[in-house]
Amino acid sequence: MLSLIGLAITFFLAVILWGKQHKTSADYVLLIWLLLIGVHLGFYYSVASGKYLRFPYLLGVEIPLPLAYGPLLYLYTSELTRLTSRRRYRLLHFLPVVLAYLYIIPFYMLAPERKIWVYQHEGAGFRERQLVLLCAIVLSGASYAWASWLRLQRHRKRIDARFSNTEKINLAWLRYLIAGISVIWLTIFLDNEAYIFGTVVAFVCFIGYFGIRQTGIFTDQSRLAWEQEPAMESSTSALQDTAGEAGPEGPTADAGNAAMDAVVKSKYARSGLSRDAALQMYENLEELMARERLFTDPELTLVQLSEKLGTNANHLSQVINMVGNKSFYDYVNALRIAEFTRIAVLPENQRYTLLHLALECGFNSKTSFNRNFKKHTGLSPSEFLARRDIHLQ
Repeated sequence: MLSLIGLAITFFLAVILWGKQHKTSADYVLLIWLLLIGVHLGFYYSVASGKYLRFPYLLGVEIPLPLAYGPLLYLYTSELTRLTSRRRYRLLHFLPVVLAYLYIIPFYMLAPERKIWVYQHEGAGFRERQLVLLCAIVLSGASYAWASWLRLQRHRKRIDARFSNTEKINLAWLRYLIAGISVIWLTIFLDNEAYIFGTVVAFVCFIGYFGIRQTGIFTDQSRLAWEQEPAMESSTSALQDTAGEAGPEGPTADAGNAAMDAVVKSKYARSGLSRDAALQMYENLEELMARERLFTDPELTLVQLSEKLGTNANHLSQVINMVGNKSFYDYVNALRIAEFTRIAVLPENQRYTLLHLALECGFNSKTSFNRNFKKHTGLSPSEFLARRDIHLQ
């Protein structure tokens, strides 16, 4: 009965998704995924209810289908995070599915009565092949879940390179999605189809609800904001990995540091931006921020800032990474924290609350302010205020 309910939910979600306007590539991947799960649940219901006796020639069609779930998760994550590359090769992800079908051709060649007998005797005569396929399914699922997680982490870095405020960018659902399919692979070891397909039904409800309702950074509008310079991603990620994390005060370029100077020069060479031009751009950026206090805009993005500065987002991000040794997100929030520490000590601001001052500095929530304050100063806001003997409302 559970499988029948799951089957109905799956195709219902597929119909809703098909009727969605302005479908993206991720929507089509999800649609294929839902249909595939629906087919799989349908086969499971037919076997569990004994209805497969009416069409034994279809027995075995469902066996390799789990090998497609991992690649679909990976492609879905790639499309949603806009990290898809070499699309013409993505069908190669499904090569194991094809090989699995070829591997069990001897079963397909059996007479219908013999197929029924094999099913009724738990795969008698094909148990070795069953074990091989089971290992392949688990390995595929674990590998693609891990690859999807790495894609998500890579996307997290790219968000920090483009947005000064990430509170509205919620990637938790995608982490839960990866965790959900990982749970399915774990239930396989229980060797109980009722548990396995019960988990699949729950998984269907999850991916349907969250996949269809995605907004914000994964919309076309957001893509205009942070994907105008697609070539920037790899260089930015590499810079962040090499530069390391900024300390509480945030390191700046040191002309006397020969090692850092050599690294910076090599990076400028790859970007096509000279070292002098980069230093000048960073100086102009600092002057612009001090003069117009753009960091107080909670929705400030890299593209908006680059337009104000009269440059492109690619070069600006590289300059912030190489000269400021920070991501765009950390750079802007460091300025917001510095502004807070400046205005919090002013006597005329003692009548305001901590949250009021944080919002004035460009933060859009107390949670975001507390997290970034601790990150950049090593102290919580309350500890900072206590040390300075500041008493806000």
